[in-house]
Amino acid sequence: MFNPSKADVRRFFCAVYAKARTGQTMEAIETIASLWIDEHPEYHAELANVEAALAATDQPEDGKTSCFLHLSMHLSITEQCSIDQPRGIRQAVELLTHRRDSLHDAHHAAMECLGQMLWDSQRNGQAPDGNAYVACVRRHATRD
Repeated sequence: MFNPSKADVRRFFCAVYAKARTGQTMEAIETIASLWIDEHPEYHAELANVEAALAATDQPEDGKTSCFLHLSMHLSITEQCSIDQPRGIRQAVELLTHRRDSLHDAHHAAMECLGQMLWDSQRNGQAPDGNAYVACVRRHATRD
């Protein structure tokens, strides 16, 4: 299993941003990351300075969320949908995308569910519950 450090993740996204700005060839995962970076121009300044990114703490008490965590969640949900793992996530995100008329908005709602699943897993010392995650995304697709 791939388990990058916080610094690895920050370097990755900063490098993708630099490659995109200079028109360099990218790997498939970098291309996907670049598309999500394009959706978040508010993160571009942070991504432009790798040294500052590596030094930043991004603590919740600072009132700021981590652009690196946010972009990582977009990548995770994209990958989950591409392989339909956990089973049913692809259809749930597609339904939510249709309901919200926006893949980006659907991802943001799915992130709430993904974050809750991970928090519950860590709090309870149990494996993540993919079924609960998919059910949460489906609930988002049927409300509003």
